[in-house]
Amino acid sequence: MKIYLKVLSAFLIVLLFTSMGPKPKKILFFGDSITEMGVKAGGYVSLIKKSLDPSKYSVIGAGIGGNKIYDLYLRLEDDVLNKNPDLVVIYIGVNDVWHKQSSRTGTDQNKFVKFYQALINKITEKGAKVILCTPAVIGEKKNGANEMDGELDKYAGEIRKLAADNKLPLVDLRSLFTAYDLSNNTTDSEKGVLTVDGVHLNDKGNQMVAAQLLPLIK
Repeated sequence: MKIYLKVLSAFLIVLLFTSMGPKPKKILFFGDSITEMGVKAGGYVSLIKKSLDPSKYSVIGAGIGGNKIYDLYLRLEDDVLNKNPDLVVIYIGVNDVWHKQSSRTGTDQNKFVKFYQALINKITEKGAKVILCTPAVIGEKKNGANEMDGELDKYAGEIRKLAADNKLPLVDLRSLFTAYDLSNNTTDSEKGVLTVDGVHLNDKGNQMVAAQLLPLIK
């Protein structure tokens, strides 16, 4: 009887550990309306989710329209840290520049850098890895012809520097999108090549972002 109980106990322990298995890695996408829309069908977050094994990866979208860098900082605890992600993809910056023109509520460059570094510090202190993305475009005209190109280049440059200083992987969407528009925007249109409105991604834009992020996530 004792031998039987020992064998049964050993069997149950093995069964328990086998059924538990490793937990899926939790990937969180943190950003503005581009990320919020990216969760929908055909969006870059949705495309990445479909390309990952659900037994190995859990994908969370945490994008809110109109957000700037300080909005991300203010909701960091609730929307990111409390979810205990293994990896956080930060894709922010368009509104910090765009809103300077549209509503006079953009973010000064030095404050943008400070808030961004604070985000990185808090996320990495929690034990999660981080991938940074530069903001892509505010208008798709070529050769710096869009009104906000100069400012957007400065903020993208700051994110490149943050990635280098913190030794973090970077997806340089700013360089990628401007190079693509240079080669493919034959009519020099303000929108319609990689975006639906000069900012938010169309199908091709979503596919391009997903293709850049997926190898880093894997």
